[in-house]
Amino acid sequence: MALSGVRVLELAGLAPSPLCGMILADFGAQVVRVDRCPRSAMNTDVQGRGKRSLALDLKQARGAAALKRLCLRADVLVEPFRRGVMEKLGLGPKVLLQENTKLIYARLTGFGQSGKYAKSAGHDINYLALSGVLSKLGRKDENPYAPVNLLADFAGGGVMCAMGIIMALYERTKSGKGQVVDASMVEGTAYLSSFLWKSQNLGLWNRLRGENLLDSGAPFYETYKTLDGKFMAVGAIEPQFYEQLVKGLGLDSDKLPSQLSFSDWPEMKKMFAAIFSKKTQAEWCRIFDGTDACVTPVLSLDEVALHQHNKERGSFIKNDQEEISPRPSPLLSRTPATPSPRRDPFIGEHTEEILLEFGFTKEEIAKLHSEKAIEFNKPKANL
Repeated sequence: MALSGVRVLELAGLAPSPLCGMILADFGAQVVRVDRCPRSAMNTDVQGRGKRSLALDLKQARGAAALKRLCLRADVLVEPFRRGVMEKLGLGPKVLLQENTKLIYARLTGFGQSGKYAKSAGHDINYLALSGVLSKLGRKDENPYAPVNLLADFAGGGVMCAMGIIMALYERTKSGKGQVVDASMVEGTAYLSSFLWKSQNLGLWNRLRGENLLDSGAPFYETYKTLDGKFMAVGAIEPQFYEQLVKGLGLDSDKLPSQLSFSDWPEMKKMFAAIFSKKTQAEWCRIFDGTDACVTPVLSLDEVALHQHNKERGSFIKNDQEEISPRPSPLLSRTPATPSPRRDPFIGEHTEEILLEFGFTKEEIAKLHSEKAIEFNKPKANL
């Protein structure tokens, strides 16, 4: 796989950093999730695919020293804490990069390592708000709304951090040196929205939120409820695609207002909604499948793996617990990701195994365990 041989230490955190680690693991990196010790009652990382777990108490001097030693043999460290936390533990980049000059030290936070909010708490909606993107999301006459916690946490956070790590690893092949990756979810989300900034002079966003071409203002870029309570997604922007949409709806374009007549959009949406409500989703699929009308069913998470297109591409996979999840993307032709089929690791499941691999002796491991700087949690065999 593309990242085979890369050793990653991922300090356990919430949603964004586990995704970053899972991406690296899916594409071949050896990812060790460093979990907190004593471990919490519940493991909140549902993105542990392909990882192993080491339970380590970083608040103990012995635990912090153990992480330093692990970093000597690691290629990447991913840490998700607010600015200053790692420095207080004596594990900041100045210390670790001095000891291992090739280390990629990735810091994934909401607000970044500098600025007024660097030490402030926040969540996806806050990062989305500060990036400017949230102001563009929402329907006419409604408050802005966040599309669950995907944009800032995962796209602007986890994915951008993984991309930064891979770029730093590539640069290291030329310089031989590591560096710090400062991945801010605010900036990552803003960067993702570059099109919004660059397209402002095109007239796409001249109207109020919810009244523009791509923000639910247009009748041909909208979702519509069907007779059976499901939905169809319509994205017929180009004139030739719009013509096929109109034809599929049983309408005559010569008797309709111009496609880009903004003043007629509200009434056109009502007309389209009334028509879509008269047939089931399956019936609309039979009408539009095979056309270029840009009309597709809105599938639930229970339905996506069964859709013909997704089945033909193998877009969704099952692990050994029969849990369905998306296949890693993008698909590389020579070195595709081969995600682990095993269940996610229990906290501390591989503590001893990992420490031995990183050069710790059994005596050193026993001492760390007696001092409660590490924990073991080997699963019981099923009889």
